[in-house]
Amino acid sequence: MTLTLQQIEKISKALGDSKRLKILHYISGKGGCGECSALQDITDLAQPSVSHHVKILMESGLIRAEKDGRNYSYTLNCSVLNQYAEAMRRLSTAAPIFASN
Repeated sequence: MTLTLQQIEKISKALGDSKRLKILHYISGKGGCGECSALQDITDLAQPSVSHHVKILMESGLIRAEKDGRNYSYTLNCSVLNQYAEAMRRLSTAAPIFASN
């Protein structure tokens, strides 16, 4: 499946923030799955701000939430990440990078 222009835009905006990049880096370093409670420590943000950044990452499709009782863990959506990386690679070849809407 090829990403749409809107999906590429949303992912690009999500990746345009250093706190969200820290969150993705943390999850990646944990084998693709990270605990919600640790995100506050690695970003030095209050819980409402962490939730805001997580929401943006989820809406872009870069991560997925899994609830276990009262706790959440987040996993990387490697499929979306790989599709985005491929779209960015294709920019240098002048090949179409997105599916029509």
